[in-house]
Amino acid sequence: MANTTLKNNTSGKSNLRIGNGFDSHSFELGRKLIIGGVHIPYEKGLKGHSDGDVLTHAVIDSLLGAAGLGDIGEFFPPSDASLKGVNSISLLEQIIEKIKSENWSIVNLDCVLICEEPKISPYKKQILDSLSEALQIEFGQINLKGKTAEKMGSLGRGEGIAAIVVSLLEKHKSVAAE
Repeated sequence: MANTTLKNNTSGKSNLRIGNGFDSHSFELGRKLIIGGVHIPYEKGLKGHSDGDVLTHAVIDSLLGAAGLGDIGEFFPPSDASLKGVNSISLLEQIIEKIKSENWSIVNLDCVLICEEPKISPYKKQILDSLSEALQIEFGQINLKGKTAEKMGSLGRGEGIAAIVVSLLEKHKSVAAE
């Protein structure tokens, strides 16, 4: 009986799908640090073909996974020279349009940033505002936590940042199908 709340269509299949995303980038001198579309003043930025926005990349992968649409590299391969230095929020906006065209809507996202430095809490509201705008959802539908690696491994040595994102999508009937 517990599953009946998830089965609200005629096929008996759930309209809800969970996806997870992970990304990590190492630091590089001479680059801006961009997280969730927000520039964070820091002496290093993240290496990457695009702007290196580790959180936005993990959000994209999480959404694509939940929608069953592959991964970020299939849509935006690092071999594509036109994507060099691209703003990752613009990539996220393209993915949102794709997801909407497939009749998915975002229920919520839960995000974790793992880094020793910089501290994320002073920028949390800005990051959530940026992501909620790009995702076209309410501020309260996204949760963000900053964690450290407790000095363990490459993240613990401050060599970079990693992000983990879990998303929940809901599928809606298409207007044409009714």
